[in-house]
Amino acid sequence: MYTVGIITLSDKGSKGEREDISGKLIKKIVEDLDYEVKKYIVLPDEKRLIEEELKYQSDNLKVNIIFTTGGTGFSKRDVTPEATLSIIDRQAMGISEAIRYYSLKITPRAMLSRAVSGIRGDTLIINLPGSPKAVEEALTFILDSVKHGIEILIGSASECARK
Repeated sequence: MYTVGIITLSDKGSKGEREDISGKLIKKIVEDLDYEVKKYIVLPDEKRLIEEELKYQSDNLKVNIIFTTGGTGFSKRDVTPEATLSIIDRQAMGISEAIRYYSLKITPRAMLSRAVSGIRGDTLIINLPGSPKAVEEALTFILDSVKHGIEILIGSASECARK
């Protein structure tokens, strides 16, 4: 069983002024696939708080994967990619590129996503979009490959080379 952390980035959500549908949807989708959610939190769009939570879930909770939702657009308050890049050891650009590629088939606005993905220690961190519809589409598209990536990261599977 793999462990998951979920971080929703929303100023209004963190104040209780808006329901967090996307984070709850991530939780439902991964739990339905037998992942264990170790922590789910809603934070304001504050770079320092995002960095601290990413570090905590990676370094202390040692979750296998962290999904963030929100904060990846063009608003001045959207700082999720910057926070993620500041704390990762290595980028996993293909994941975010794949999400954008898939999403572009649905909406041309997917090109506006600044989401990133990366690795900190033994934790994979993936920035997902903020909308529930886009979250569901992205997770459905990436989860099988991401699971294999986690297996490689933690040493329970061989490399990806196809035979």
